[in-house]
Amino acid sequence: MKTTFCILFPFLIINASFAQAKPDTNPSDTPASTDEPVVKLEEFVISDQLDRARESIMPSLGASTFTIDRAQIELGALGDNAPFSQVILRAPGVAQDSAANGDLHVRGEHANLQYRINNVLLPEGLSGFGLELDPRFVGNMQLITGSLPAQYGFRTAGIVDIKTKSGQFDNGGEVELYGGSYDTVRTSFERAGADGKMSYFVDGSYDHNGIGIENPTASATPLHDVSDQGKAFTYLSYILDSTSRLSVMGSASDSTFQIPNTAGLPAGTSPNGNPWLAGSFDSAILHERQDEQNYYGVVAYQKAAGDLNFQMAGYGRYSGAHFIPDTTGDLYFNGVASDVDRTISSVGLQGDGSDQVGDHHVVRAGFMLLAETLRSASTTTVFPVDSDGNPTGPAYPIAENDRLHASFLGAYLQDEWKVAPTLTLNYGARFDAYSSSFDNEGQISPRVNFIYQMTPATTIHAGYARYFTPPPLEFVSATTVALFNGTSNASPVAQDDPVKAERSNYLDVGITQKLPHGIQIGLDSYYKSARNQLDDGLFGQSLILSAFNYREGRVYGVEFSGSYTSGDFTSYLNVARSNAQGQDWTSAQFLFDPADLAYVRNHWIFLDHDQQFSASAGAAYTWKHSRASTQLAIDAIYGSGLRNDATDSLGNTIPNGGSVPSYYSINIGVEESFRLSLRKTLKVRLDVVNITDQVYELRDGSGVGVNAAQYGMRRGIFGTLGLAF
Repeated sequence: MKTTFCILFPFLIINASFAQAKPDTNPSDTPASTDEPVVKLEEFVISDQLDRARESIMPSLGASTFTIDRAQIELGALGDNAPFSQVILRAPGVAQDSAANGDLHVRGEHANLQYRINNVLLPEGLSGFGLELDPRFVGNMQLITGSLPAQYGFRTAGIVDIKTKSGQFDNGGEVELYGGSYDTVRTSFERAGADGKMSYFVDGSYDHNGIGIENPTASATPLHDVSDQGKAFTYLSYILDSTSRLSVMGSASDSTFQIPNTAGLPAGTSPNGNPWLAGSFDSAILHERQDEQNYYGVVAYQKAAGDLNFQMAGYGRYSGAHFIPDTTGDLYFNGVASDVDRTISSVGLQGDGSDQVGDHHVVRAGFMLLAETLRSASTTTVFPVDSDGNPTGPAYPIAENDRLHASFLGAYLQDEWKVAPTLTLNYGARFDAYSSSFDNEGQISPRVNFIYQMTPATTIHAGYARYFTPPPLEFVSATTVALFNGTSNASPVAQDDPVKAERSNYLDVGITQKLPHGIQIGLDSYYKSARNQLDDGLFGQSLILSAFNYREGRVYGVEFSGSYTSGDFTSYLNVARSNAQGQDWTSAQFLFDPADLAYVRNHWIFLDHDQQFSASAGAAYTWKHSRASTQLAIDAIYGSGLRNDATDSLGNTIPNGGSVPSYYSINIGVEESFRLSLRKTLKVRLDVVNITDQVYELRDGSGVGVNAAQYGMRRGIFGTLGLAF
């Protein structure tokens, strides 16, 4: 820990909002030449007014908000080519996990993140948006945490609120070639523009690399980890009149992943050296893989008429994940080979509005309807076994085909009351109802937040929120436990109670302080107590999570953040302390070892994603020349280590009782921009990830719901050549 802070100290002070650092305009940000179509000033002004009106519908009053703007994304490690989850990792209280699902842990939670684009909810899918989304279409975004206002429901650990680029303000385009270590090659493009009342933005990318998931060993290069990923996004906006517009968004992604191998593995204990597979099998040549597809579309209508603003949006999403085993190899090493194919389809409607009532009140209300259908088809090849687990015959397949449904209803009403010029009270409540093939629940959840502007430089906020969090349908296991009795896939635990919705109480208190010389600091603390604490884990070979509950949960922590800006120099630092625990598994019990199940019934244990200390830091400087500019940036992350199993003095296993060693990774990037003409800029960039080539372990293969060891990326060198026009 001391070594890490010595390394981070030179980056300078503190964070909170690297977002406040806004470097001066790039050479690429030049006005359009006269031979380009000219957008009428009237449409430009109307679009800007509608953007501001849309933001006023759903402000994050009283919550903790961290903003990341376009300049920050471009200055951070890998720029637009960074995985979306890695961009969010620069915010306070965020811990990294598996790259396979873009997993992030915000304030001691596993996932439970909600993504919104232009204030419209994105339905969940089988892979996280941390991989599906591309940072290049982001104009700016916020991570909103803490005691959330009533407009936010269901997924409440954090709200990732994205504002897209728009052709009204980002006229032009760019093509780019990126590549380097791990056989990485990525091509991408973007184009934005406007023609009268119509504006648009579109981007796309194709990525091939040899480190698609993570290395399960400490070697410099993983075995069998090739990934191909294609992504596309489009945004269209049409101004209907001076007070309204129609917007359309769409996205598609298609990805294939090889599951990385570990050489030299011994045969598994079931079946241990079975006679039905003659000879040996080299674990280095296993060929497991997973294919993922994600598509979504949104149509939104916005109206801003005087004090009344509202937006109505309809949306849909299709998401699929197909794990394809190496049947022979999986049987040899694990005694079971599972082909798992899951798809989830979602359709929904969302409405939000605000109205200024007198001089001191803004009333906001809204609703959300969502229907989901999960289809699961699996074929599991197993051996018949005797009472000692030894195979008694040849392997044979067991097929399962299931369909699950879930529907969500949420509605809220709240009032922003300006009690005094320096004191704002935002209070309200929301009602949530959840109905599924396995559970039906609902809850009324009060919310209240205070924001006190003690001085022009000091702001204090405090809040309470009651949360209702249904289990993610896509991660609810559809397995019939009894089907596998007497086979090599039998569970020693037959109990399989349905997964329930989590209900929790959440308290948050924080302060931000502006200091002289461009310094800003913040301190925030939180406490959550939960019934039916939700968690997810990887319990098989596939990268598809399974959800389960703890009877009780408690999560608490504190975050320090700060930033320093001086001219063309910016810096930030975040440090967070978190504690996340649960007791007694009350659903999907067949997933667990009987000894662990008995221990957890009467003992609090750390959640597998608990990381006590997390930190992120960075600094950047821009040199400007007459027809060029140079940007140099450095950033780093630190973690005290995610959880693994430990052993007590009597040799008993304590689930999640230990942690992997602490780690850090430092990245550096430099970009040179050359203005070729009024409209064209050439960009040349070099990034080095994990510049000190640290060998660090994110997981060691033990712990609740951990199916493999995972190591962070070793040193990688990447170059980018781009032309902006």
